[in-house]
Amino acid sequence: MSTTTDRTHEWPTWRYVFHLARYKLWLYLASGFFASIMFYVFPLIPALIVRRLLDGLTGGALLAVDVWGLVTLFVVVWFGRFLFILFAVLTEGSLHNVINTLLRRNLLNFVLQQPGARALPHSPGEAISRFREDVENMPAFLSWTLDPVGQAVVMIAGLSTLASINPLITVAVVIPILITLAIVNNASKRIRRYREAARAAAGSVTDFLGETFGAVMAIQIAGTQEHVIRHFEQRNEIRRKTALADLLFSQALETFTFNSANLGTGILLLVAASAMQGGAGVFTVGDFSLFVSYLGWLTVVTSMFGSYLIRYRQTGVSIKRLMELMPGAAPERLVAHNPIHLTGDLPPLPQPATAEPLQRLRVRGLTYVYPGSEHGVHDISLDIRKGSFTVITGRIGSGKSTLLRALLGLLPADGGEVTWNDNLVDNAAAFFTPPHSAYTPQSPRLFSESLKANILMGLPEVDLEAAIYNAVFERDLTELAHGAETLVGPRGTRLSGGQVQRTAAARMFVRRPELLVFDDLSSALDVETERILWERAFVQPGQTCLVVSHRRAALRRAGHIIVLEEGRIAAQGALDELLQSSAEFQRLWEGDLGTPAGAEPEE
Repeated sequence: MSTTTDRTHEWPTWRYVFHLARYKLWLYLASGFFASIMFYVFPLIPALIVRRLLDGLTGGALLAVDVWGLVTLFVVVWFGRFLFILFAVLTEGSLHNVINTLLRRNLLNFVLQQPGARALPHSPGEAISRFREDVENMPAFLSWTLDPVGQAVVMIAGLSTLASINPLITVAVVIPILITLAIVNNASKRIRRYREAARAAAGSVTDFLGETFGAVMAIQIAGTQEHVIRHFEQRNEIRRKTALADLLFSQALETFTFNSANLGTGILLLVAASAMQGGAGVFTVGDFSLFVSYLGWLTVVTSMFGSYLIRYRQTGVSIKRLMELMPGAAPERLVAHNPIHLTGDLPPLPQPATAEPLQRLRVRGLTYVYPGSEHGVHDISLDIRKGSFTVITGRIGSGKSTLLRALLGLLPADGGEVTWNDNLVDNAAAFFTPPHSAYTPQSPRLFSESLKANILMGLPEVDLEAAIYNAVFERDLTELAHGAETLVGPRGTRLSGGQVQRTAAARMFVRRPELLVFDDLSSALDVETERILWERAFVQPGQTCLVVSHRRAALRRAGHIIVLEEGRIAAQGALDELLQSSAEFQRLWEGDLGTPAGAEPEE
């Protein structure tokens, strides 16, 4: 965990922002010009026209144009500002979409490259909260980064004009700016603390909602609906309080800086009134209208500069939270300039990779221990040859699922090596995917899409019928309302447990991998369906299977059986041999699947 924190702070906030600005530099500059510079500069122009008009009407200056000319000029300025605002909305909105997409693309790319069983360091609900709010904070601030340029242009132009009327005005306008800088700088730690608490509380609510929706049946069976609602109300109340504290503090800072600027405006009005009564120099009605207009806008600019500093601190919080989704990653991974496809045709899907046909899979000394415990698998060695059917069995908590996950790279192994045809597998998580291997866990995950979409998952049209047949699903398919196009519901809730497992099996078969890995796939199948499934799995000559099971149908078919006990291989061999020599296997054969002393149930 310390590594994550250290890497998160390798870059200051401005460096992340700088890299994002360079991604689509032309779009960033266009947004900055229209939304950050012209937004501030344009309000200065009407005041100059009004000044000339008032001075002409009061005799303070000669009118270069008549009233209708000034009206025309006003219309031109108004139309020009309308166009600039339109371009500002378009460029700023486009910038937001581009940067949001880039950040989420980089985050997803990192998450999907991690070991599957530990892809997220936080709960899914918390991750969703960060993908949503914290990602959106980044482009929101990025579009503000050129605001100080527009603010500086306005301040220089405005102060220069006002200073030419009365130098005291310059001093009085600078004072609120200095007050704003001092206040926001001193409040930076509290801004960060409030924002972190608000984001964490919002993530907690999202996480709890996700868990609740995924466990509706369990809640109903337990009769704990009221308790769940109360717990949700408690979390939501914490979220409300932290969000309110964050909002109130931010608004209080903005209000304070705005009112500080208003105080300066009042002082300046007194100075101007004194000048118009015959003080130092000539002070016309046009001059008065000009600096009143400028001071009103400079007040807004000063307040917005305070908001800019607050947003900078809050963006630092969002960056920290996003980097926590990428533990151990270099900072540039978050803002890397990768291609995105928001317009035009999507890029073609890559052609299916080819795999070196499996002849022999060797595992030597494979070890994985769960952090903070002694549970896992230790010093596992096994050999799997082409065309074999190998079964891993053991009591609950013996490490069967953990062994598969560590072998396939879904858990980062602590030791050992794996070779494919005597070639070392350096990155198991990337290697053990189709067409090398396909894996189905104990509880397969289906999406709320059609049965066909769940099987193909993006593959082009292939031999879907053969995959459904091999998974013994052809009869079930005729009973579904829309056949393969039937929507299966969230997590496959419209299917039975056995249908979910066989859908996952079809997903494996359609990819034609060299190695099929099943984790207790047949646990929800009747004996006859299981027998047919294993027969069809070996219709193709040379098909290789690695299976976790305690079912007799699988054990009878197995050419080699590995018995695990407390994370270690207790025995291995053929069925008849183990029935004679292994007391542990004899208990399993008789149906004793209880948890051994000191073991933890597997996930």
